[in-house]
Amino acid sequence: MSFRDKLLALAIVIVWGVNFVVIKVGLQGMPPLLLAGLRFAFVAFPAILFIKRPKLPFKWLLLYGLTINFGQFALLFWALKLGMAAGLASLILQVQAFITVFLGALLLKEKIKVHNLISIAIAALGIYMLATAQTQTAASLSWFTLVLVIGAASAWAFGNITNKVIMAKHTVPTMSLVVWSALVPTCAFAISSMVFEGSDLIVQSLVLIKWHNILALAYLSYLATIVGYGGWSYLLSRYETSLVAPLSLLVPVFGLLSAMILLDEHLSLHQVIGVIIIAIGLIFNVFGSRWFANRKPVHSAAPSSK
Repeated sequence: MSFRDKLLALAIVIVWGVNFVVIKVGLQGMPPLLLAGLRFAFVAFPAILFIKRPKLPFKWLLLYGLTINFGQFALLFWALKLGMAAGLASLILQVQAFITVFLGALLLKEKIKVHNLISIAIAALGIYMLATAQTQTAASLSWFTLVLVIGAASAWAFGNITNKVIMAKHTVPTMSLVVWSALVPTCAFAISSMVFEGSDLIVQSLVLIKWHNILALAYLSYLATIVGYGGWSYLLSRYETSLVAPLSLLVPVFGLLSAMILLDEHLSLHQVIGVIIIAIGLIFNVFGSRWFANRKPVHSAAPSSK
C-alpha cells in the first residue's frame, strides 16, 4: 500500500471513530430519528443528480437501505440518545462481524470455521463483562442500550449479507449504491419521526437548530458517509480485502480515545477488561484463519531402516 493510501486509510478510520462522538453532539437538542433522517437526506441530495441509479431490482435497494442504513442507525442513535457511551458503542457495534458470520452460514450456506467460533466465544465473554460492570461512575451502559447497539450490529450484518448478494448478482458501483439507497432511510426516518417524535418536536428542532447540529449533520453526511465509504471503496478496489478489512479494527480505538478526550468518558476497570476481551475476539476473528493455516501437523519421525 502506497504512503498516500495509508494516509487515506488512517483518515477514514479516524473519521469513522470520531463519528460516534459527533452523533452524541448532534443529538443535543435534536431527536434521534430526525437527526438520522436528515443525515441520509443530505447523503442523497444533491448527489443523486450526478450519480446514476444502480442497475439492480428495487427490492435489493430497499432491503439494503432498510437494514444497513435505517435499522442500524435508528437503533444506534436511540441508544446514544438514551445515554449509551459513544466509545463503548463504537466497540460493541463491531460484533456485526460475528453476526455476519452466523447469517452467512444460515442464509448463504457458508461454513463457520473453528476460529470464528473461538472468536465469538471470546467476544461474548467481553460483552458479558461490559453488561455486568458497575456504571455509576464510569461510561454509561445499561442492558437496554446494550441490546439496542447489538440490534444495530445485527441490522448492519443483515446489510452485509444483502450487499454480498447484490455484488454477486450485479455490477454496482459502491457510491451509486450508497447514494441511492439513502433515499430509503430518508423516507423511513421521516415517517417514523413523524409517528414517534411528533410534528411539534420536529418543527421546534428545525426552528431552533444550532450550529453544532448543522456541523454534526455535515460531518455525518459528507465525511463519515460519502467520503468515508467512497475512500473505503477505492482502497478495496486497489488492494486485497485481507489487507484493507483489518484496518476497521482501528475504528473503536479512535472511538474510545475521542470519547475520552472530547466527552470525558472514562471506563471502569471492569469495562476496560471487557473492552480488551472483545478486541481480542475481533482480532482473532480477522487473523485466526491465518494462524490455523500456518500450523503444520507434527508427525513422528519414521524409524530408519538399516
